[in-house]
Amino acid sequence: MSRLKNKVAIVTGAASGIGLATSKIFLENDCKVICTDNNENSLDEINTTFADFEGKFITLISDVSQKSECQNAAKFAVDNFGKLDILVNSAGVSSRPVFYPDPNWDYDKKWDFVMNINLKGSMMMSYESVIFMKENGSGSIINLASIIGMVGYNDALGLSDGFNPYPHSKGGVVQLSRDMGVNLAKYSIRANALCPGYAYTNLTTDLIEDKEMEKKLIALHPLGRLATGEDVAQAALFLASDESSFITGALLPVDGGYTAK
Repeated sequence: MSRLKNKVAIVTGAASGIGLATSKIFLENDCKVICTDNNENSLDEINTTFADFEGKFITLISDVSQKSECQNAAKFAVDNFGKLDILVNSAGVSSRPVFYPDPNWDYDKKWDFVMNINLKGSMMMSYESVIFMKENGSGSIINLASIIGMVGYNDALGLSDGFNPYPHSKGGVVQLSRDMGVNLAKYSIRANALCPGYAYTNLTTDLIEDKEMEKKLIALHPLGRLATGEDVAQAALFLASDESSFITGALLPVDGGYTAK
């Protein structure tokens, strides 16, 4: 069954991890996809990876922290595929590998870097996409939050001193999703948040390379493993499809039971 037939989507952060898996499963379900990322080399690889879907996707270099590029991405989707039905805000960063090894980084720079992409970027891409979704009279926005937007970092992991901006940014994405869900409902535009547990993605590579840390992370998930990009993509497919037509402003943990404990 083609669950997204005749739909058009933008997936940010599409060149790797959850964004890549989501783009693939959308294409497999007959969706047309604008795959955006700020990594040009990885976007080039998508053209090979998705060769079987020629004509159904277009790659676009885009930095979600820049308003003009968010405007361009939304317009690009409509100019090329005629409309915009779905937005997946998958672009994200973690402060951990960028800042934590270097004690000379100021906390305000760290905060701005993470917030500008994870929270502000999701807001701006949503704002620009809603302009076109209103013209359709419908739409689905799927924000990638995190279990760490629902609960604090487990202090035994040593990943935060209470001032790591990552959980704060994802908590903001949670509230952004709720607020958009309530206020965009009158336009039949839905907004929801996926809250993955720890997953095998490029954002966790530095953690999982440490096998002792990997064991600790797995132990936090009752299902006894970490998520894959495909696990989260399947949930994104559900929220993008008409099967979730009465769901908005919701948080969907994809966390192997992490937040149920």
